[in-house]
Amino acid sequence: MLKGKVAVVTGAGRGIGRDIALAMAREGAKVVVNDLGVQLDGSDGATNPADDVVAEIRAAGGEAVPNFDSVAAWDSAQRVVGTAIDAFGRIDCVVNNAGILRDVMFHKMPPEDWDLVIQVMLNGAFYMSRAAITHFRAQESGSFVHMISASGLAGNYGQAAYAAAKAGMVGLSKAIAIDAQKYNVRSNCVAPSAWTRMTSSIPETEANMARIAQRKQVTPDKNAPLVAFLASDLANDVNGQIFATRMNEIFLMGQSRPIRSIHRSEGWTPATVANHAIPALKASFYPIDRNQDVFCWDPV
Repeated sequence: MLKGKVAVVTGAGRGIGRDIALAMAREGAKVVVNDLGVQLDGSDGATNPADDVVAEIRAAGGEAVPNFDSVAAWDSAQRVVGTAIDAFGRIDCVVNNAGILRDVMFHKMPPEDWDLVIQVMLNGAFYMSRAAITHFRAQESGSFVHMISASGLAGNYGQAAYAAAKAGMVGLSKAIAIDAQKYNVRSNCVAPSAWTRMTSSIPETEANMARIAQRKQVTPDKNAPLVAFLASDLANDVNGQIFATRMNEIFLMGQSRPIRSIHRSEGWTPATVANHAIPALKASFYPIDRNQDVFCWDPV
């Protein structure tokens, strides 16, 4: 499905990114495996797993090169894309998957943790997409796949920075889809689900055991087929969408639209908002759900 395509997958040394890179290579893509090799919180790691993924792709007969640049800065993101151009002569897809965690309850969050998470995931997605769009426009084709999170759609405890970054990626993807569609460039989101290094940080408390048991059933490779499809020419008419995956399930997620309205011809006062508008709208209020409340059944 991806023969002749060149894909960059960020954060591809482990977990979901690794399985996406392997799947794209199996489908014929030449892959730039980008990973800094850092720890879960973004601190330095001892080794870089990108080399291992490249070796695995090559051993299976595919083509891949590693890249160790950060996505979290303009110049280094340009080098990531430049690696694809230098090694393979073009670029056809960017999978914005790189991410870190600095989970903490909001009232305890230090500003440096907020800044770092936003810089790596939201700004990193911008830097990578901005670096690639010049090439996509010139060749009048290309695909972005932004790996978001149900935490950015439904929410979770202790993930203010992570959820804000992922929600921001949703807005970024839609803006790219609108601005770049005339150049035959597509931009979509996938909210994956899997038991990985990211989710293994969930505390194993008695209250969480059922949720953890659910997550452990879902392996990272379950997310890769949809991403590989979105990078292919068969997805030419798929643009500006938000998908979610959960084991063998694929969801098309909603996007913000008006769900109920109220009108008063003479206009509103604070008092009429209180005694007319809010009572009329309240039946349609969203509860303060979390991800596990929205996806409350076992993975299938």
